[in-house]
Parts: sequence; structure tokens; C-alpha cells
Amino acid sequence: MKTNQEKIFTAVQIQSAHSKVKSGADFPAYIKAIKELGVTHYEAYVADGHIDYHGADHHTATTPAKYETLTIADTAKIETFKAELLAHQQGKTDYLTFIKMCATCGIEKWEICMEQMTCTYFDKTGNEILIEKIPGA
Repeated sequence: MKTNQEKIFTAVQIQSAHSKVKSGADFPAYIKAIKELGVTHYEAYVADGHIDYHGADHHTATTPAKYETLTIADTAKIETFKAELLAHQQGKTDYLTFIKMCATCGIEKWEICMEQMTCTYFDKTGNEILIEKIPGA
């Protein structure tokens, strides 16, 4: 029996917070909202859009696939990815455009760490492509 009041979040709560994200410019507010729900880290998968959210005591909530499966390029196009990521973070592209760009550039997933406030992008072989600090979250 738990003696402390750990936050147990649901996929519905996560999806509600995510529904407010219209572009990369909205991302820091989203991170703050899900951190307040008790999320410690998560992995977002580019191929189908499902996300595994993790919290205390091995709690995990998974949101379902969001779109038809995309093919992830075998070779990472790092410089193209960085330029397109910057455009997305400035609000110049929507989420689906960003996701398709990730697939084309060989990005398989990204992991968000709430404690370190970092976002790490990985290729298909698990190599770290880019680690960024999350601003303003």
C-alpha cells in the first residue's frame, strides 16, 4: 500500500494536454503541463505516433498510434533535421509536417526527460542524433 500520494496520470489526461499543442512553439507549455501530472519521462515514436509516458513506481500510460505507419529512413540526415527542427520550433510547421520530416531524416523517436529538461532524438540504430534543452518549461 502506498503511503505517499504519487500522481497517477492517464492517457486521457495526457491527450487533453497535447490537444493544446498547435506547433513547436507550444511545446514548452505542454511539457510543463504533463510534468505537473506526474510524468517523469516519455518516448515518442515517429513511425506511428504512439507515445509511452512514464511516472513514479513504474507507472506507464501509452497513447495509441495517431496516423498510418511511416517509413523511417535508414540513414540520418542530421543537418537537414536540425534546420527543419528549428523551423518547427519557431511555429513554421504543424506537427504532422514535423513528423514526416523526422521520418525522412531518419529520426525513429525522441525521449523527453523531465528531470534534466532535455529532448533527445534517436535514429533507427539507437544513436543519439541531437540533445536539446527544453526552454521555458
